[in-house]
Amino acid sequence: MPIKIAVLIAYALMIIVVGIAGFRKTRSFSDFFLGGGNVGPWMTAFTYGTAYFSAVLFVGFAGKIGWGFGYSGLWIAVGNTLVGVLGVWWLLGRRIKKMSVEYGVHTMAEFFDKRYDSPFLKLFCSICIFVFFIPYTAAVFMGLSYLFRSTFGIDYVLALVLMGGFTAIYIVLGGYRSMTIIDVIFGIIMLIGVSVLLGSIINSGGGLANITNGIAAIDPRLTEIVGPPGWWPLVSLIFLTSVAPMAMPQLIQKFYAIKDDRSIRIGMIASTCFALIVTSIGYFSGATTRFFLTPETTPMAFDNGKPLFDALMPELLTNIVPDALSVVMLLLILSASMSTLAALVLISSSTLSKDFYAGFVNKGVSDKHLTLLMRFCSAIVVLLAVVLAYFRPSTIVSILGISWGAIGSAFLGPFLWGLFSRRMTRAGAISSAILGLGVCLTLYATGTPSPQAGTLGMIVSLVVNPAVSMMMPRL
Repeated sequence: MPIKIAVLIAYALMIIVVGIAGFRKTRSFSDFFLGGGNVGPWMTAFTYGTAYFSAVLFVGFAGKIGWGFGYSGLWIAVGNTLVGVLGVWWLLGRRIKKMSVEYGVHTMAEFFDKRYDSPFLKLFCSICIFVFFIPYTAAVFMGLSYLFRSTFGIDYVLALVLMGGFTAIYIVLGGYRSMTIIDVIFGIIMLIGVSVLLGSIINSGGGLANITNGIAAIDPRLTEIVGPPGWWPLVSLIFLTSVAPMAMPQLIQKFYAIKDDRSIRIGMIASTCFALIVTSIGYFSGATTRFFLTPETTPMAFDNGKPLFDALMPELLTNIVPDALSVVMLLLILSASMSTLAALVLISSSTLSKDFYAGFVNKGVSDKHLTLLMRFCSAIVVLLAVVLAYFRPSTIVSILGISWGAIGSAFLGPFLWGLFSRRMTRAGAISSAILGLGVCLTLYATGTPSPQAGTLGMIVSLVVNPAVSMMMPRL
């Protein structure tokens, strides 16, 4: 325990030092939000990967998906890597950078405004980001707090306050510049951490073959190509978590900030390799919870014999990883979470300051005052997310599914078609955004699980934009 506390203190000091260093180099809104638009390939690759994969993956998502789907959850890792990372970099990276320079925009809401000449779509985008990113941020805070409770026995609320404070410090001080510097360190920690996790699981389980046989003995379907819930829930999860990144503002922002085409090519390879390693080990680890955890041996992970999905992975880490290496697991989850939190907070605060305030309230605001407002809004977003996480509104997976599904349903059609086709119209973009989001939320409200609701909403969004755009000129 003293070693863990010492490492945690050193980790906190590192965050503060990087925040101060970023603060000294941040002189404008562009510096604060995009690092001056001159960020290199390796920094962008790591900041993309660490923003994509957070404690939500290692704490809530891997546990629930692994317990329910078994080895077939690895298909999600394949989809995330090939579509959510490689596909985004290869298909969209260069076009996003080009369009951001051509239109002179910093945010997705500004892109919608310039591309479709629609202040309404800009306002709609701003509201969606603020409403759905706060729960997403809260879910990451929840994952971190569960980990601290399992590792240190720290009260959930105290852990929540500490994590909120650290996140606010280095984002409010240094913005995107601090985030990219520290995300390289976070990414390296994550790679080391998942390697330790994989080795610990294989060693504790007596080898891969023994683990596989043990899982098959519990339920043979858990080792089949498609797990027990069936193909539709699995496809929905793959689609939701792999296609939604093509329109997730916190990931798209990375290409506004990247330096040039050469950086995109290098970053694509690095980011894809990172994603393959992290996601494969993450979902495999989740599948082994069936093998290692039982109500008798790990009662903290169960409630009257039923698994507590948000507690499965923290209990697995606590029981499988040797004490001498457990601090690496702590740093793994911390690093995955802090980077995602930073990305979410930056996007949410830019929505309040740049898109809403500078876009509708005070269009003549100076760059200096806009940067100050951005810092203030960052602190407010952290506070709101911490307050929401305090009430623990649902499971982490449910919150993630709702947030990703809603944002993807609202933005996928307008953003993708807006990048690739000049024929898309304002009416098509607005229709696809409203109908996509409406379908997603209606399905969820009527009992459809969030991954399926989000998947159908995104499909509607993709179909409606070109359909309406082609019909409107003829009408």
